[in-house]
Amino acid sequence: MNAPAETPPLLTGAVPPAPAWFARAVAEEPERSMIAVRGAEVEMLTWGEIGAPGLLFLHGKGAHADWWSFLAPFFSSRYRVVAISWSGMGRSGWRQAYSEDLLAEEAMAALEAGGALAAKAKPVVVAHSFGSLMAALMCERMGGRLGAAVFVDPPFFSRETIARRRERWAGASAKAHRVYGSVEEAVRRFRFSPWQPCENLFIADFIARRSLVRVEEGERAGWRWCLDPRHWTPDRQNAIERLPVEAGVPMTVILGSRSALYTPDDVRYIEASCRGAARLLTIPEAAHHVMVDQPLALVSVLRAVLADADVFS
Repeated sequence: MNAPAETPPLLTGAVPPAPAWFARAVAEEPERSMIAVRGAEVEMLTWGEIGAPGLLFLHGKGAHADWWSFLAPFFSSRYRVVAISWSGMGRSGWRQAYSEDLLAEEAMAALEAGGALAAKAKPVVVAHSFGSLMAALMCERMGGRLGAAVFVDPPFFSRETIARRRERWAGASAKAHRVYGSVEEAVRRFRFSPWQPCENLFIADFIARRSLVRVEEGERAGWRWCLDPRHWTPDRQNAIERLPVEAGVPMTVILGSRSALYTPDDVRYIEASCRGAARLLTIPEAAHHVMVDQPLALVSVLRAVLADADVFS
């Protein structure tokens, strides 16, 4: 799917009506805290009891931990659920540079600090998009200490595709965020990347409002997006070329059937790579941001994966 030349607005600035399941889920507020990792404060959200099996959610590029806030409560009665915002995203601190190794260290630190390692059962990591890079590194580093890894619409590409993506980004540079005069003005500018339409506007609005921070800069006082623009430089176009099969971690790859991330050739590459190495599942009518398009379907699939992972053994 290609974005139109001018992407149409998703939101009006008014809060859209939401279904009862969503209202119940977001009413279960997480405990919010910060953990220090290599000189940066990393935002951590937790649900459920310490001592229950651990479940770690990792978000994609430009997102934050609250992208999981409306799904995590579906698991909190049986799991110790942890979600983080990568440094440079969400309410986490910014760094001069961001490497996948360092971000993977943030995720592993959250497992410990969030109490996700307190159970006898091995923890499970669920990662969306860019977060899958760090989940793959966790598999390599932790191996048998992980119960399973789930990659949701991951940047899983052949070398040829990776080269084309980097060429497309050549010459790009980080740009300072615009400061908006009001939350409503900023919300009206919210778009998904990659671009996609959205039927669940109540989710888009929830995410957009939690993607903003207040800034006080004299005449420029207002609201800006909470992402460090340096995350969007060309050298951040890394991808997974192969699954970490040798780590011995059961793996599942979940694709959105309408994802703009892949060409048909990319999907065939993923299918070939997963054969004998990982379970490959597709969620119908979901674009790249699967938790936005088909949140309840994703919950059902994750519950099935967790049951197969036998995390209670």
